[in-house]
Amino acid sequence: MIGLAYFRAFMKNTGLILVNLGSPDSYKVKDVRKYLRQFLSDGRVIDVPYPLRKLIVEGFILPTRPKKSAEAYRSVWMKEGAPLKVLTENFRQALKPMINLPMATAMRYGNPTPEAALQELEQQHPQLEEVLIAPLYPHYAMSSYETAYLYVQKKIRKLRPQLKFKVLQPFYDEKNYISALSKSVAPYLTKPYDHILFSYHGLPVRHLKKTDPTKSHCYLTDRCCDVPSPAWNFCYKHQVIQTTKLVAAELKIPSHKFSYSFQSRLGSDEWIKPFTDVQLQKFPSQGVKNLLVICPAFVSDCLETLEEIAIRGKESFEAAGGEKLTFIPSLNADLQWVETFAGYVKEADVNHSRLWLSPQTL
Repeated sequence: MIGLAYFRAFMKNTGLILVNLGSPDSYKVKDVRKYLRQFLSDGRVIDVPYPLRKLIVEGFILPTRPKKSAEAYRSVWMKEGAPLKVLTENFRQALKPMINLPMATAMRYGNPTPEAALQELEQQHPQLEEVLIAPLYPHYAMSSYETAYLYVQKKIRKLRPQLKFKVLQPFYDEKNYISALSKSVAPYLTKPYDHILFSYHGLPVRHLKKTDPTKSHCYLTDRCCDVPSPAWNFCYKHQVIQTTKLVAAELKIPSHKFSYSFQSRLGSDEWIKPFTDVQLQKFPSQGVKNLLVICPAFVSDCLETLEEIAIRGKESFEAAGGEKLTFIPSLNADLQWVETFAGYVKEADVNHSRLWLSPQTL
């Protein structure tokens, strides 16, 4: 890790933008509809030709889904606002004194926008020369990590074409991240439990095939996530399996007491299995009555963790005969995690650091 004095001297014209998914401005149906329109109109989320995507979003999803989603948001809304925004801001405030660098937050969808983040950076440092883009996603996926950094870079480059960029790489297997994640789980393992489920956001299988640079690996065999390949650098499923195995190894969790699954699927296409909602209903009949659930795809808690898992998932598990589902919070502003991330930022000026790449080399 490089020293703070070196860091301040060599990054004095650099700013940092933390990038997360985003949330509606309120839980009112009109705001949720606006947010969902932007989110689902992203060609890296619903990756079909624009006319068909527009038909799907405007004709089939937006007429009904905003009301249902608004109710879900309302059930977890904080007095300060949407949980994802509030908790991301808490993380930023905890990070600020550790890096002494101009910093702003941008959301891929909704507010604050990349343009607003750039304005905030330039107010802090008018002589800005370089921007570090840090997607807050441990794993690579075209519908999260990829769309986040490309969108922010595009919007800022349009306004300031002279700026240089570096992008934080997925950190799914980085030892300090694994240590912070494991430490956040450890207290929950001191009490009796039957099983711990690592629930990750799901993806359509075609997304994995699209991001496979070899076009000859992902999903061609049942063991593609076990056979080394350049595809692993972009394979969401391989990366989440690695995170799961590394945390389980760090905490010495027996193999029969942990598993992984995928949540939040949308539509009727083939998605990565097993499905979280199906597993939650199966577990009680398999003798799992006391279940722990963690969602490591998210470093900040959000609708998908607080409502889908901690509320609906808990209800589903108990209705199927489970006795107790304990949701383990995301890292949020956990001190070890904040210190770990500060270390990532301080490595941005280290030559050949694998954590940061310029867009030309991605």
